[in-house]
Amino acid sequence: MISIVLVAVLAALAFAAFNFSQVKRKDPGTELMQDIAGSIREGADAFLSHEYQVIAKISALITVILAVVVSWQSAVSFLIGASMSATAGWVGMRIATLSNVRVSNEARTTRSLGATLKVAFQGGSVMGLSVGGFALLGLLIVYVVFGKLMGQVEPDHLVIHSNWLGIKDIPFTMTVSGYALGCSIIAMFNRVGGGIYTKAADMGADLVGKTEAGIPEDDPRNPATIADNVGDNVGDVAGLGSDLLESFVGSLISAIVLASYMAFTSARGGAAIDPELIGALIRFPLFFAAIGLLSCVVGILVLVLKKVSDKPHKELNVTTWVSALLTLVFGALAAWKLFEGMDTAAAGFRLGAFSPWLAAVLGIVSGILIGQLAEYYTSYDFGPTRKIASASKEGTALTITQGLSAGMTSVFFPVLVLAIATIGAHALAGLYGVAMAAIGMLSFVASTVSVDTYGPIADNAGGISEMAKLDGEVREITDELDSVGNTTAAIGKGFAIGSAAFAALSLFASYLYAQGGDAIGADFRLVLNMISPLTLAGALVGGALPWLFSGILIEAVAKAARNMVQEVRRQFKEIPGILTGEEKPDYRTCISISSAGALKEMKFPALISVLMPLVSGFLFGPQFVGGLLIGTTLSAIMLALFTANSGGAWDNAKKYIETGNHGGKGSESHKAAVVGDTVGDPLKDTVGPSLDILIKIMATVSLIAVSIFSKFNLMSFLG
Repeated sequence: MISIVLVAVLAALAFAAFNFSQVKRKDPGTELMQDIAGSIREGADAFLSHEYQVIAKISALITVILAVVVSWQSAVSFLIGASMSATAGWVGMRIATLSNVRVSNEARTTRSLGATLKVAFQGGSVMGLSVGGFALLGLLIVYVVFGKLMGQVEPDHLVIHSNWLGIKDIPFTMTVSGYALGCSIIAMFNRVGGGIYTKAADMGADLVGKTEAGIPEDDPRNPATIADNVGDNVGDVAGLGSDLLESFVGSLISAIVLASYMAFTSARGGAAIDPELIGALIRFPLFFAAIGLLSCVVGILVLVLKKVSDKPHKELNVTTWVSALLTLVFGALAAWKLFEGMDTAAAGFRLGAFSPWLAAVLGIVSGILIGQLAEYYTSYDFGPTRKIASASKEGTALTITQGLSAGMTSVFFPVLVLAIATIGAHALAGLYGVAMAAIGMLSFVASTVSVDTYGPIADNAGGISEMAKLDGEVREITDELDSVGNTTAAIGKGFAIGSAAFAALSLFASYLYAQGGDAIGADFRLVLNMISPLTLAGALVGGALPWLFSGILIEAVAKAARNMVQEVRRQFKEIPGILTGEEKPDYRTCISISSAGALKEMKFPALISVLMPLVSGFLFGPQFVGGLLIGTTLSAIMLALFTANSGGAWDNAKKYIETGNHGGKGSESHKAAVVGDTVGDPLKDTVGPSLDILIKIMATVSLIAVSIFSKFNLMSFLG
């Protein structure tokens, strides 16, 4: 298993390095194109550098707390997780800001949609392969160093230990949970900070540039246009990669933690599971993830090597389907290899060795269905988005109303898919099966992120084409790629939300086991009674928390956007030569406004996700926090689906009108649709993605801290 994981990691990172060098060798175009791209790259690098400085200070504090209260192993694992996630985000940002201008120049020189698509996808694949490669590399280091060399995965170590404070836990579960927490911290700051940055710039550029001044999108006369392009990289590349890396790691960790506690609880119950089976249960998630990563390498290679057609949607689907199919086939072989001949019934497997594989298949199928549902509700090829575009003829109010309707109705069917998949996975392999469903959904995460990251690269390429005043045919090519990118982004958000739900559910199951090893309930798990006042109160507070979190994020975007709007208006008023093209706008001030707003406003929402389960636990104990996690997970999933789909639908309704429908660009319908898109921007790109991370980071923090606050809390002290 270790050899296969190492091969997968090396193959993914080597292929990422190859694609990076191939894209970098491409011609970056004219001097003006290079100047514009340089400004975008400079702004993105400056923001990420400042953000990582903030994260470093907070991470240092968390490391010390983990080392003192939990164990030094969990503290070191936390640093490894944070380093891997931060590195993946930096690499993704770097390639995105290098490839955007090269995509634009490829369209300029070849006038070929297929050739341009290949460059954009090759750039996006660096991010995808880095996400899968660095996530597995860090987990492999943790497994080998702490699990194998220090013996934490040996059967005699999968028992409850007490630290110097008398806090009980299974050492390896805390070690790998520390790794997951490190990934979560980076993801939260990248998503929240990136989301605030990109939407403040986008809203400022649209509200003044398009609506008031009547100039096109990405027009070089708009002072906020460079900041808008920087934001695409900050939020949709670094943020997206960190988000899915965290989901990927969280699902793997939850399966490993569940397997570890199954070993303990079965031994305590007098029917110990065979140590060989426990070892297989711990290894299988890593084995399956490695197979998925190798499958993604093949899937991405297919598109890189072949002659690409002028049908971008079809070509991108080929990569995803090849990756998924290979993962399924070889995943089945891995399950048979690891579990054949064992008494798997002891682990709750209903269909023998293939039970966890079938649970993973359910996760893959449900992910695809959720993605297709997201496409239906957000693509202008289908009814819901076209209804919004049609409503725009009657003004802004009906645009907003129709978008709200589409977003709300889009919640039910994805949740139904998740519910059926959860029931099916549990029936096949118990709670371990639910964790495997999450792993299945994310097993080809490298391909998913590659396809998704291609979108903002194409969007940036279009912006550069417009600002560099290239031929209209060039912009048509980049616009078509960007349009497909909007659809892939919506599908990616569906995957992110679905995987977050599965990962949070499986982490919550681990939480029930990890309350300190005392015999609570017949099977030594924490038992939550939903009519207990503590549990019910926790669920009520948890249900309200995502709304508070979302409100804070939207207000943060509004503050930064307000400053951006005032700055753009000021420049148009004080420098009239901007609109006539005689004078150049001050792009740097707009970049500084977005950066300052994001860095200032991202701290409070991120701290809420970490502190809420801790404060609640030390006040009210594990029952309250259990209810809190249930309420937060349910509420956040619904709200994330609503915000992602309504925002995506408003965006594509605007694009549908811009293709010449309902009056086209500049019409009253278009102005109403632009306002709808502006309302939806912070919902789909700030709130929705951040809610995914909220539920995962709360579950991870609770998993680590439950053994502490189950022993030390105010309710127990008061009796």
